[in-house]
Amino acid sequence: MRDMDRATQQRILHLDMDAFFAAVEQLDHPEWRGKPLLVGGDPKDRGVVSTASYEARPFGCHSAMPMAAAIRLCPQAIVVKPRMERYAEISRLVFEILEQFTPLVEPISIDEAFLDVTGCERLIGSAEHIACALKDRVQSEIQITASVGVAPNKFLAKLASDLQKPDGLVVVKEEDVQSFLAPLPISRLWGVGKATLPEFERLGIHTFGDALGLSLGTLRQHFGEAGEQFLQLVRGIDDRPVQPDREAKSISHEVTFPVDNLDREHLRSIILDQIDQVTRRLRRYGLVARTVMLKIRYGDFGTITRRETLPAATDQTDALWNVAVKLFEAWQQTRPRAVRLIGVGVSQLSSTKECQLSLFEPTEASTHHQLDTTMDAIRDRFGEQAIGRAAANRGGADQHEST
Repeated sequence: MRDMDRATQQRILHLDMDAFFAAVEQLDHPEWRGKPLLVGGDPKDRGVVSTASYEARPFGCHSAMPMAAAIRLCPQAIVVKPRMERYAEISRLVFEILEQFTPLVEPISIDEAFLDVTGCERLIGSAEHIACALKDRVQSEIQITASVGVAPNKFLAKLASDLQKPDGLVVVKEEDVQSFLAPLPISRLWGVGKATLPEFERLGIHTFGDALGLSLGTLRQHFGEAGEQFLQLVRGIDDRPVQPDREAKSISHEVTFPVDNLDREHLRSIILDQIDQVTRRLRRYGLVARTVMLKIRYGDFGTITRRETLPAATDQTDALWNVAVKLFEAWQQTRPRAVRLIGVGVSQLSSTKECQLSLFEPTEASTHHQLDTTMDAIRDRFGEQAIGRAAANRGGADQHEST
């Protein structure tokens, strides 16, 4: 009971940037503000919508739909290709603001994060006050909007942030958890997708409130090991802590494709970009890693992972990239299917203070480290697009982000 009492006293925020890619484009092009805007691939090449601005959504446009279909629905829409380097630059500015309120910031993607403000309330004010201050600073300093959910745990905060977009603020108090959850559609439950939703519907479960009547035995019978997690979540129970990169056991970055992808060079370039982002986070928090993981998910949600451990821990982009591409090339030899998701991660983390340069290659290791830190400094000062590795400069990759 002590853990549950502690969990209910936590104040967790989930911040989600509104239609982030489109918002950045409208920031850089004021003449596009107030107009329907579609960020994504070329409709002639079967491109898909990465983000639809809120002005385009009343026409039926949304992320992950074919760009050609979106244009048919909204022929007056402005269509632009994604600029991932620019979005990463704005994302960095947003996260700098978040970390001024609490050190407990857990990045989820380029446009969203969890924050634990439990220990900040005496110094700054209530969690709701902090959420308002965050929203105000993002809007005043960066000129884009964010939606924030405030709740006793991560699951509830994530649900709350999505309910009043754009520019929303939803607060869920401990005493209101059940009334908040009961009317929500069961499709909003984490882990419920194309395979599990029909099973819930066959059981007559359409809302969270309906699911409260199911026993653990019934849930396990129909959903296996996930049944216990479902039971906890429909009751609003989620004990996972907010875990900043500096305290994480692993750091990873993933991309989900709107359309299954088997373009070898495109996948390679995405992996390099992911390694680049992961290693920057390592260096930011003074960490090194020994193990590299490649994660691939197919269209049928079958998932494979491949790992390799280095002789010594490192934060060097080239060293970790060489391992990641080796894992990728080995997977390529298996006659692979098209993938829905691809990601890389690093684990076995330790502090750089515990790691020394190799005794055999001190000059080379030092040179690589200096190159990485120099590139980090240039990007921090002049923006993500100021400098990049050759394979990462790939133009507009078809990616989509949460909205």
